[in-house]
Amino acid sequence: MSRTILVTGGGTGIGRAVAHHFADLGDEVIVTGRRTGPLKETAAGRPGIRPLVCDHTDPRALGALLAELPARIDVLVNNAGGNTDLEPGADSEGDIDGGTDGGTDGVTGGGIDGGTGLAAYARAFRANLEANLISAVLTTEAVADRLAAGGAVVHIGSIAADQGAGSYGAAKAGLASWNVDLSRTLGPRDITANVVAPGYIAETDFFRDQLTDERRERLVAASAVGRAGSPADIAGTVAFLASPAARHITGQVLNVNGGTRTTR
Repeated sequence: MSRTILVTGGGTGIGRAVAHHFADLGDEVIVTGRRTGPLKETAAGRPGIRPLVCDHTDPRALGALLAELPARIDVLVNNAGGNTDLEPGADSEGDIDGGTDGGTDGVTGGGIDGGTGLAAYARAFRANLEANLISAVLTTEAVADRLAAGGAVVHIGSIAADQGAGSYGAAKAGLASWNVDLSRTLGPRDITANVVAPGYIAETDFFRDQLTDERRERLVAASAVGRAGSPADIAGTVAFLASPAARHITGQVLNVNGGTRTTR
């Protein structure tokens, strides 16, 4: 039976790969984001994908989105986000994937001189919290009553939650912690909630053309498998967590990083 899948930040990279994966399975997929162009590109030639513009950090925009969504949602994929420190400007309209390598970008050292500098630091820190944590929280809350029994919520986290990356890493760590409570809330309704935490994923807009060849080589060399991850690697993992095979997996963080950071 066809399911209804909502993928936020579905215009590029991981979000697009997730949308295409579910569409190829015969599911009805809704992709959202702030830019019309990339969303249309995701949906091009795929009648099972419907694009809708939405800024998931804005409660009013989410309220408007609800009027366009079906009464039943089987799978919610909170992918919208990214390291806002890497965006070209504070008011950037870009949609970037919710999780890839976080590195150590955005970590500040020393004090901040003056109230103006502190205010700017606060805005920058809050931007990452809004993009990566609040967006997922608000979206999940907005559609909570529509999530169907037997369904799944999957958030895209990041290796940065454990390795550190300033406010971006803090936001992704907060996402993983919040998901524990969410899993307990949704569990009695037979809905799972998990986080997929990618490492370095190539073919995304995450680094905004700021990734040097030298750093890319370091990121690849740090993995046990000797290659960068791909959006398809993440899409397959998301699909597994939303499948019948994963019904007893909830409240977890599933690391997909090629062995760059291992667990036991």
